[in-house]
Amino acid sequence: MWRTLRKSELFRRSLGYTLAGYLWSVARSARFEVEPANIYEIAEAEMPIILTFWHGQHFLAPFIMQTHHRAKVLISRHADADINAIAAEALGVGTIRGSGATNARDFHRKNAIGAMREMIDALAQGINVALTADVPKIARVAGRGVIALARYSGRPIYPIAIATNRRIVAKSWDRASIDLPFARGGAVAAEPIRVAPDAGDAEIEAARGLVQERLDAATARAEKLAGRASGKGGHD
Repeated sequence: MWRTLRKSELFRRSLGYTLAGYLWSVARSARFEVEPANIYEIAEAEMPIILTFWHGQHFLAPFIMQTHHRAKVLISRHADADINAIAAEALGVGTIRGSGATNARDFHRKNAIGAMREMIDALAQGINVALTADVPKIARVAGRGVIALARYSGRPIYPIAIATNRRIVAKSWDRASIDLPFARGGAVAAEPIRVAPDAGDAEIEAARGLVQERLDAATARAEKLAGRASGKGGHD
């Protein structure tokens, strides 16, 4: 039934707008503690920036940006991802369709190169870009895609983590958090990472390791601020 329904543009748009409305209600009813407290002052001085987060923590990401900020988010071309794209655009965030690829055969199908060009162009136009850091289908392991974007665009990477104390954790590869209304939450930005345009393989790998390390640390801190120091998911 799902395979049939997802072919309907009307169904996808209805579900996308419903998702946007739900996420808006979650974000507006939650009480978030933000660290560092002056993150907007710090980040605005460097905009446009690259925001990255773990897959599965991305649903509340549109609410990180202030209303006067311009942003685009990278979303897969997969049909199911249309719902996320519709929701993001309904919440005022532009979309770039594409995703990373683990082999050469998938690069064209997933629009990996085209999406990278679009992200670089967006940053050159002063638009912030957000994307997940994970290697495709491997949760909590940072890939090199975000590093390549920073290298070619010259913009800093800001690792971001968001957690709440009221959520359902899906049994999916990314352990996606479905946050619930009236939650207590933490939103943490780690120290930015910069990649030189002439970075070699060792420097790129070091930057990738930093992204992973800082995302893990930010996630642990966001969990603690949310009152979930164990870092374990579940439904409260």
